[in-house]
Amino acid sequence: MRAWRIARTGGLLLAVVSLLGAAAHRADAENDSSAPRPPSPAAAPAAAGSSGPRWADTGKLPFIPIPEIDTGPQSGLTLGLLPVVLSNNAQGEIDQILAPDIIHSQYFGWGARWRTFSFPSDDEKWSVVAGAKQRVEREFDAEYDQGLRRDGDWSWIAHAMYDRSGTGRFFGLGNDSLLRNQTNYTESQTRLELTAARNFSRAVQLSYLARAEHVEIGPRSLAFLPSTQTLYPTLPGLGHVTDLQQRLVLTYDTRDSDVVPRSGERLAAFAGISAHALGSIRSYTFLGVDMTTYQAVGPDLTVVAHAALRYMPTYIDAPFWDLSALGGDRSIIGEAQPLRAYGDDRFVGRNSFATSLEARFRVSDFHVFDTDLKLELAPFVDSGKVFDAMSKSPLSHLHVGGGMGFRVIASPYVVAYVDVGFGKESAAVFSGIDYPF
Repeated sequence: MRAWRIARTGGLLLAVVSLLGAAAHRADAENDSSAPRPPSPAAAPAAAGSSGPRWADTGKLPFIPIPEIDTGPQSGLTLGLLPVVLSNNAQGEIDQILAPDIIHSQYFGWGARWRTFSFPSDDEKWSVVAGAKQRVEREFDAEYDQGLRRDGDWSWIAHAMYDRSGTGRFFGLGNDSLLRNQTNYTESQTRLELTAARNFSRAVQLSYLARAEHVEIGPRSLAFLPSTQTLYPTLPGLGHVTDLQQRLVLTYDTRDSDVVPRSGERLAAFAGISAHALGSIRSYTFLGVDMTTYQAVGPDLTVVAHAALRYMPTYIDAPFWDLSALGGDRSIIGEAQPLRAYGDDRFVGRNSFATSLEARFRVSDFHVFDTDLKLELAPFVDSGKVFDAMSKSPLSHLHVGGGMGFRVIASPYVVAYVDVGFGKESAAVFSGIDYPF
């Protein structure tokens, strides 16, 4: 159960890449007035006998229709259609994306979502996402970010979300949990979150996060799996839990880009607490480090190494969904870490260690929807473990998985990815926006 589930949408990532790339291409073409321009294919006369229905000419539509395909190891298959509308400001820069869709979920039937992404300036952005399916699932997510450049004294993030999901999985606690013990639960999560960050320089930042959330873990929604409440009735975190968490993160960041980094490093040290004295039903603490380094090897290759270590000095009272976790495709500082051969939260325990290495090769340029894009291949290896005793070595009995990442880049705007991982259990496929770390 992770809050970023809302943001991962295969169809949306393809649309955003196409739109952002198209905007950049148009802006470059308008500025390059001295370059000769070939006749537009759209203006060429139609060949005799080749006329077709006007509705089939997508160039005349007020939006770009994008087929939507979203899949994951636990979420099942979702298909849909995504009509996307792009708005530019006076400088030719994108200032808003509207991306509604109509979808059909393998598990939960028909549904629809509305998305608005707004970029008033390069220092500010906000977004709203809302949707529902015929059965079980509902979602709402709103976020406002200010101080993205980190050249002022303060940066701010305000975030509110509600997510009801029927695909949650739990396999048992510990590094040796078995696939055959897989269970399903339905979770409803309401969260309010505020981050205030003091910028000592563009590279050094100290942030304070305050999170209030209410979580309900209920019976299964997927009939082909047993319910988590049935197989693990004493698991901490079942039923209703109110959690008030506070977290400090000290970051040193010298990356040359937040979106498409090719050199530099990001080092983060974090510590967090949830306590009865602060209003939480549960009480626990955690701390750790998260490190990523980027090395450009020639013009078309970037080697990236990532490692994260999370300890929980006190954890007995922690709900299972706030323990350390491995699995899935995303690294979240202070939270879950990737293991792309397995689904989200495949391994859950007190402490965790994770490391990844990938080589990002730029292999070709291509043109689609009037857009110049780059294709990147990224072979990767992930490894990690969860473990109980803080005195144990984090380097033994690691789970290992490898695979290939396929990324489409509209630099410097966005990265869309499909990562395919292989491990001991089965293949896992993930899609989304932004690099995993």
